Amino acid sequence: MPKTPTTSAATSKKFNYTVHKRPSAPFYRKVLGGIFATCFALSYLVTLPYILLSIYVLWDYFVRSALPGWMIWTTVPFVISTIVPTQHSPFFVKHVVDSMIDYFEFSEIRETSDEELLEFFGKGRTAILAAQPHGVVSFTGMCSGSFCIDEFRKIKTAAASVVTSVPILKHVMGIFGLIDASKKSIVRHMKKGGAAGSIVIYIGGIAELFKSSRKEERLYLSKRKGFIKLALTTGSDILPLYLLGNTHSLTVVKSGPLAAISRKMGVSITYFWGWKNLPIPRPDKLVYVRGRLLGMPKIEEPTQEDIDFWHKKYCDEVERIFETYKGACPGYENKKFYID
Repeated sequence: MPKTPTTSAATSKKFNYTVHKRPSAPFYRKVLGGIFATCFALSYLVTLPYILLSIYVLWDYFVRSALPGWMIWTTVPFVISTIVPTQHSPFFVKHVVDSMIDYFEFSEIRETSDEELLEFFGKGRTAILAAQPHGVVSFTGMCSGSFCIDEFRKIKTAAASVVTSVPILKHVMGIFGLIDASKKSIVRHMKKGGAAGSIVIYIGGIAELFKSSRKEERLYLSKRKGFIKLALTTGSDILPLYLLGNTHSLTVVKSGPLAAISRKMGVSITYFWGWKNLPIPRPDKLVYVRGRLLGMPKIEEPTQEDIDFWHKKYCDEVERIFETYKGACPGYENKKFYID
């Protein structure tokens, strides 16, 4: 069983915060965590080729019968995943993904405590948990989903329709609780109120993936203002989340046809590499930083001036969080921050 997380209090120049981490784990748990992390990463690489192969095998089986008959069995996962709906699995996230916390030596910095958030949700308020950057795979977000208290595991994540509908991928990533990232879907979800109606939105999306590197942190944010208008019109607040380490665990090919397709589809299917130049995530430290609620008002018909004002406040907060806590993540000490 994993050990209980430890907590230490600290103070910045302006904000109180707590650091949460777990004591060192046995070596076998780190190995297990590395295996799970690699499986999640590989799902992006192998899903499309496997789907195309399965379609070809099914076509051949029912039309030509040229391939060996046993090959039809290779399509079983594809067929089942096509038919069976996606399943949100908080139990799997809590108890299986948990080993990834040890592989990445994951920790959390919280300027907003769990108690404060529970009080906020208890009033029926909803929050948009604005997360950046995404990276090839959001391992920091995944680890936080396992590390957090049960109530927060109810919070769904908005994802591109390709992730929520493509066989195999929709079940691999669906365990974290995904909903379609369309405005209609998100607004309908947020009507539930509280934690159940709150949502994680990766503001920069896949477009951000092709900007950052191990030397620069570039957020695709200057033109992303829809989430601000959404928060204002629904009376939700925005909670900035910074995911340190997401852009370090894997390095992505930024050009070529696969990169172009990735941008178009909103999901990473381009090649990437990590440990030993293999598609295995580097065991670099990950740090999840939870900022402060922005304190946004409800404005049913916000003006562009209203949107720009709160967007700037969000951008300022994101930069402050990065500059304040980047030293907690090795390799980030001299990293430059940009908003594109």
